[in-house]
Order: sequence, then C-alpha cells, then structure tokens
Amino acid sequence: MRAFEYAVLRAVPRVERGETVNIGVIVYSQAFDFLAAATFVDAARLRALDPEVDVDGVCAAADAVRAACAGEGQGGLGSKGERFRWLTAPRSTIVQPGPVHAGMTDDPAAELARLLDQLVR
Repeated sequence: MRAFEYAVLRAVPRVERGETVNIGVIVYSQAFDFLAAATFVDAARLRALDPEVDVDGVCAAADAVRAACAGEGQGGLGSKGERFRWLTAPRSTIVQPGPVHAGMTDDPAAELARLLDQLVR
C-alpha cells in the first residue's frame, strides 16, 4: 500500500449561491508516479440548480482538467505533483476543486474509478 491524494471536482453553476454538483475526481500518487482525472457531468443535476447553466462550458472545463493531468496543453506543464497542486488550488470558477484528502492504495487507477463511482455517479 502506498499513499495517494485526491480531490473532488465540483461544478458551481451559480457561484453566488454556492451550490455544487460533483462532476469528477483527481487522483495523484507520487509513489506510483500517477496523476489522472475522471469526470461524469450530469446535465440534469446541473440544470436542477440552474436551468440556464452552460453545460458545454462545464464539460470543457472538465476536459481541460483531464488534459492537464495527462500533461497536455498549457495546463500540462510541470511535474505531476506541481500540476496536482495547481489543479487543486482554490478558485472561483464554474468548476472548482474540493479539499484534498489522502489515502492508501495498491492501484491508483482503480482508486480513481472507485472514487468516481462513490462520489460522483
């Protein structure tokens, strides 16, 4: 078992209201040299909070997080640890990271899938 960290990605359709919908998870493990994100955007849940939410914008922001984790694009610069810290830094945008949590795992990819199912779907 080795250490890993994770954060839930939250969509905030109307920042002024502070209501959120979990749309993804980022998992990082220095010991496994692993950084990845998995997302699932439920448009109906988002529209329940704001019927005029930009679902395409939320999906694009989620795609950008996944790309940064994979080392793609401008957000993909730096080490995996630096990218994880940048992606989990507080921000006031439509997609925000939750707090960082830690755990132990033998398989960070399986942990990512488990967390997505448990916390997002």
